[in-house]
Amino acid sequence: MDVFALFHDRIGSALKSMFPDIADELLARFVVEPPRDAAHGDLSTNAAMIVAKPLGKNPREVAQALAEYFKADPDVASAEPAGPGFLNFRLNAPIWHQVLASVQALGPDFGKSDIGKGERVNVEYVSANPTGPMHVGHTRGAVFGDALASLMAYSGYDVTREYYINDAGSQIDTLAGSTFLRYREALGETIEIPSGFYPGDYLIPVGEALKAEFGDKLLTVPEAERTAIVKERVLAAMMDLIRADLAQLNIHHDVFFSERQLHGKGGDIDLTLGWLREQGMIYEGRLEPPKGKTPDEWEDREQTLFRATDYGDDVDRPLVKSNGSYTYFAADIAYHRNKYLRGFKHMVNVLGADHSGYVKRLEAAVKAVSKGEADIDVRICQLVRLMKNGEPFKMSKRSGDLVTVADVVEEVGSDATRFMLLYRRNDASMDFDFAIVKEQTRDNPVFYVQYAHARTASLFRKATDEVPAMTPVAGESVDFSTLSSSADLELIRTLAQWPRIVASAALAHEPHRVAFYLHELASAFHGFWAKGNTDVALRFINAEDSTLTKARLAMVAAVRQVLNNGLTLLGVSAPDELS
Repeated sequence: MDVFALFHDRIGSALKSMFPDIADELLARFVVEPPRDAAHGDLSTNAAMIVAKPLGKNPREVAQALAEYFKADPDVASAEPAGPGFLNFRLNAPIWHQVLASVQALGPDFGKSDIGKGERVNVEYVSANPTGPMHVGHTRGAVFGDALASLMAYSGYDVTREYYINDAGSQIDTLAGSTFLRYREALGETIEIPSGFYPGDYLIPVGEALKAEFGDKLLTVPEAERTAIVKERVLAAMMDLIRADLAQLNIHHDVFFSERQLHGKGGDIDLTLGWLREQGMIYEGRLEPPKGKTPDEWEDREQTLFRATDYGDDVDRPLVKSNGSYTYFAADIAYHRNKYLRGFKHMVNVLGADHSGYVKRLEAAVKAVSKGEADIDVRICQLVRLMKNGEPFKMSKRSGDLVTVADVVEEVGSDATRFMLLYRRNDASMDFDFAIVKEQTRDNPVFYVQYAHARTASLFRKATDEVPAMTPVAGESVDFSTLSSSADLELIRTLAQWPRIVASAALAHEPHRVAFYLHELASAFHGFWAKGNTDVALRFINAEDSTLTKARLAMVAAVRQVLNNGLTLLGVSAPDELS
């Protein structure tokens, strides 16, 4: 049961009954949410302000009419207009008790919805160059994309998790050259790694594997043939490394799309540029030099350009380099047309901070190749600074100059890594402080939330030992009417927000909302626990009152369930005990 959605429907019905000609579009625009100040009530809506002007009414007048309408609603204790036209509700206790019954009945599905209506969504994330193990710079986008995909699937979308393998271009040639050096090293040569090559020790096993497979034969194979062999082996090895790194964070993709399939004669890039040309979306022309460039830094030539400005971009974009090869953006257009032709009209790309300039061009590309049918949301994950006790922290590096995902997970674990990276908006830079993450205090958000879940489990272990007859079992009907104190209702109100949080986070593509909410729920539960330490009437177990104890324990079970649901969405475990 979603109290907020329920009252959204009731308010919409009330407005429809009072103003029969009101447009359905207006009824979809208003919100029902908790008021900013809890003293103002349980729910607040801006419905009167949304509909008043189109109806030719005063917002305060509409709010007053709604207040009168809801006087007859048995679930409403009061409905009072506020400010320029808000309407604040206080609800009677029984409707909050229905929330607990709903959690009890739905279990893992409490909060699940069909707002996505089965629409197909492609969420592309990580997409790190396959030139080595994943480093910490990739981790935030990996965790964000994975949590978002889970959140959208839970909300009724048909989600495909995709990894775009950047396995074409000069960096792959450099990788092959670096690997060949390690192969020669495996054969006994003394080598030096030139500047610009990949120095990491992770290429040593690939060199050893080449030696085991080919002996010294690659030394005499023609360069083109040798390079093709080395590329194939090292790319497979690097993707195995990356998959292993992702698995440490419990991240698994449905599709690994190779950039190489876009290239070559008759490949997707050729086909896409041919289609763009047929549609009049590309032309031959010159571009003005960008701001800040001096004439000798700018190549003034006629070139093949995509009409990106027709689709919202700042400038038209080159598609072919002066040497005749395709630009990265030509591959991007072809790749996103490929997604569209695979049936994806909704796309989410999760990119790093160094790709913030790609947003408009990717939006333009998707709009063009789909003729406006598809949309893309490019989410930029800002930088993460590694800290310890507030100071920059340099970990030991096993892979050249990289701090790898494996390094971070080994230091603090997968749960802490995932939760902490989600406990901040993706577009805000953040400090990842190893000292805080390893603390078992309320200053450590992941510990604070997991401790709340562990506390609920310990409470049930205690109840099973001390008052087994009072401990509710699955499917048992519980009388929640005894939960009437302000503390009980405050905790239930927090639980009731879960479906609204999930829906809003899925629609906004903001999984951090789930992490924030879990911390809020944990705080509410810990707060109730603390009150019980000083007020006997608020203790969860009361051997003298079986009905109240069963109801309180069922409320605790609801807290445990919602914590579990939320942590599962974030890919974080919900332990029953903490060491």
